[in-house]
Amino acid sequence: MAFLEKVTEPTCRLLQVGDLVTLVLSGDWVVNTLEAAQIALSDLDLNDDRYSLIDLSEAGTIDTSGAWIIHRLHAQLEFQGRRIKLSGLDQKRQALFSEIEEHHPSQRKKKKRRYSVVDYLENVGREAEVIWTDMLAMLHILGSLGAVLTTVLLQPKRLRSISIAVQFDRTCIGAVPIVALMSFLIGAIISQQGGFYLRQFGVEIYVVDLAGVLVLREIGVILTAIMVAGRSGSAFTAEIGAMRMREEVDALHVIGMSVTEVLILPRILALMLSIPVLTFVADLASLLGSGLVAWAYLDISPQAFLTLLPEAISQTTLIVGLVKAPFMALIIGLIACVEGMKVGGSTESLGRHTTMSVVKAIFLVIVVDGVFAIFFAAIGI
Repeated sequence: MAFLEKVTEPTCRLLQVGDLVTLVLSGDWVVNTLEAAQIALSDLDLNDDRYSLIDLSEAGTIDTSGAWIIHRLHAQLEFQGRRIKLSGLDQKRQALFSEIEEHHPSQRKKKKRRYSVVDYLENVGREAEVIWTDMLAMLHILGSLGAVLTTVLLQPKRLRSISIAVQFDRTCIGAVPIVALMSFLIGAIISQQGGFYLRQFGVEIYVVDLAGVLVLREIGVILTAIMVAGRSGSAFTAEIGAMRMREEVDALHVIGMSVTEVLILPRILALMLSIPVLTFVADLASLLGSGLVAWAYLDISPQAFLTLLPEAISQTTLIVGLVKAPFMALIIGLIACVEGMKVGGSTESLGRHTTMSVVKAIFLVIVVDGVFAIFFAAIGI
């Protein structure tokens, strides 16, 4: 049979008669000998010898792959300014090379990108449409959460307490070390930088007020929310996205189970319980770091720090920071679940939506914090 026939490795040699230089090709130029053909052609010095003829009369079998290599060599030599002819072509080979020449892909022209007001407005419109779609998806999940919570209140046995406990362990208990360490360092930096500038005016004692108010009202809760968005929000998106890729979410629909009740509600409830706890831990760690730096850098003893701290802050200061935590948790959970449900069937989609989940959550956390700051300032708190 033809596919059992032994092939001969392709070779090439130069013949020069007067001013005529001929490149003689022999052997089989087929797909199974492409590597040997490439090696044989790479050994030629294309710069010194000015070939004027490529002889194929001694060549054995030539298939489409081999013809492409010969055609590429022909084109390369002509591109260098030489006039090359193919000889030794029978009718079938002539038809093969003619067909390759006709189907030779044209050089791709780089499309010039035009910058105009219309294109800019079009991009703005597309982004606005994406934002509007995300808002509708978040409202859809929020409404679904309301319906599921109503059902759970009427039938408490449907609340998946074990799932909530597992998610609470992952989002809260597992995050305590990193949140405490980060908050400790932030508190130390605030105390050191604030003391450095306040010392120039001889009022370094007010670093206690600065650290207490800043940490309890703003820094503690917002940094905790950002850490949770990067740590737990991305995990939620990846988990739900992986279930989408494996069609487990569709399987839940098929067997008649609510995706919101099984997947989304336990995660959001656990997150709304976790962030207030983590915020309180972050506040304590920040004040500890601030107090130690004030003791070492500003000679404010721990007793003096603890005495001045209640005068600088009040119970309202702590409550203002803790009140923001559940709302930030709700925003992080909704965005994480929405992006997870948007994952397609590829790992590229999973990575893209996981990244978008973290970016959107951090952005909206900062926006929500700003809205609360304006609100509390308006009511005089």
